[in-house]
Amino acid sequence: MDKTRKAVLSALLVGSAALTGCGHVYYGAGISVGPPAPRVVGPIGVAPGPGYVWTDGYYDWRARDWIWLDGRWVRPPWSGAMWASPRWERSGRGYRFHKGRWR
Repeated sequence: MDKTRKAVLSALLVGSAALTGCGHVYYGAGISVGPPAPRVVGPIGVAPGPGYVWTDGYYDWRARDWIWLDGRWVRPPWSGAMWASPRWERSGRGYRFHKGRWR
């Protein structure tokens, strides 16, 4: 094997080994992607009326990229319902997404 081929092979092996240590996300049914960007923080504004609850925005994986879904004001589906915000949680070597939900 010539020196150039050995150098290229070595570089590929070292690069592959380095990438295995990078953080990634296990999302959905076996898809592994990088972690989302930091949350977008901005003004929430004023509720459009009494009884409305703010639901936080979050990053969602769509096709091949992270998409920020804005938070919004909504009315709870039943009296006494509490909103649990969507969140990303570290899980092993990656992250797991928990959807927002009413409880």
